[in-house]
This record gives sequence, structure tokens and C-alpha cells, in this order.
Amino acid sequence: MAASLTPALKKILVEAGCFFERQGKGDHEIWYSPINDRRFVVDSSIKSRHTANAVLKQAGLPKAF
Repeated sequence: MAASLTPALKKILVEAGCFFERQGKGDHEIWYSPINDRRFVVDSSIKSRHTANAVLKQAGLPKAF
């Protein structure tokens, strides 16, 4: 099984100025992006690079995976 991409994704988000806002339902976290003034969901174990890139897109960042 593939390793989780979440730690690397969170590192990219923090470096871009995004931050954890609160815990969501289950193992999801709600993050905030000052880049586009939006909130978005980050799962605790993202295995798909497509999902990881979709989160980056919601945060207003370019693809990285």
C-alpha cells in the first residue's frame, strides 16, 4: 500500500501560509488559505496524488504531486 502524502502536503501548505483551523468530522481537518481566503478539507491519510493536488488547488497553490 502507498504511503500517505498528507505530511508532505501539510508541509507545502504551511510554507505557503495556510494554517490548521479546526478539527472536522472523523479524521478530517479544516484548513484556511489566506491566498484565496477559503477554507478547505485535508484528510489525515491521503494516498492519491490526484486528491493531494486537488487540495492544493482548493488552497490556491499549483500542483506538486
